[in-house]
Amino acid sequence: MFFIRLCRAFAALSIAFASTAWAADAPAPAAAASAPEAAASAPARPASLDARIQEVKGDVIRLNRDLLVLEEELLFPANTQVALFVSMDVGKLFELESVQIKLDDKVITNYLYTPLEVQALHRGGVQRVHVGNLKSGEHEIVAFFTGKGPHDRDYKRGTTIRFEKGTDAKYIELQIKDSAGKLQPEFEVKVWQ
Repeated sequence: MFFIRLCRAFAALSIAFASTAWAADAPAPAAAASAPEAAASAPARPASLDARIQEVKGDVIRLNRDLLVLEEELLFPANTQVALFVSMDVGKLFELESVQIKLDDKVITNYLYTPLEVQALHRGGVQRVHVGNLKSGEHEIVAFFTGKGPHDRDYKRGTTIRFEKGTDAKYIELQIKDSAGKLQPEFEVKVWQ
């Protein structure tokens, strides 16, 4: 159903684009037309052409969005999809530099953070670091966080979780939290249902 709508939108976009191009190539008004009539119709035509061009641009943007959604649905169907996210809560005791994630003893992601990305995480942002396909069954994720810890010391910690992948999509969040009682960062994994 979605694919049919996408094809119809593409066909409508092609027709709109072709008619806009033909309108731009249309011959000039007949010489028999009076000068006042030609002057009155000339300004209206470019405005109409601009409006149609803007409409076609909007159609292209909507079509691109639909194509990206379709691509993700085709590449990562819900019954095999697994997505991993990184988030930070406060983050005053740990300055994140990089993350390495292993899924079933295979490295799937190595990510090096810029200062702007770390600031975005401090402000409550959540980063999707991996989307992939995973068969049903039991799996293990190991995540290693590298950065600067308390007292500006190099800090590398890991966290592990075993989870069962069923027929639904799995969303897993790797959280970095400050532990005020221990005065050090904590790393947790949360599996969203």
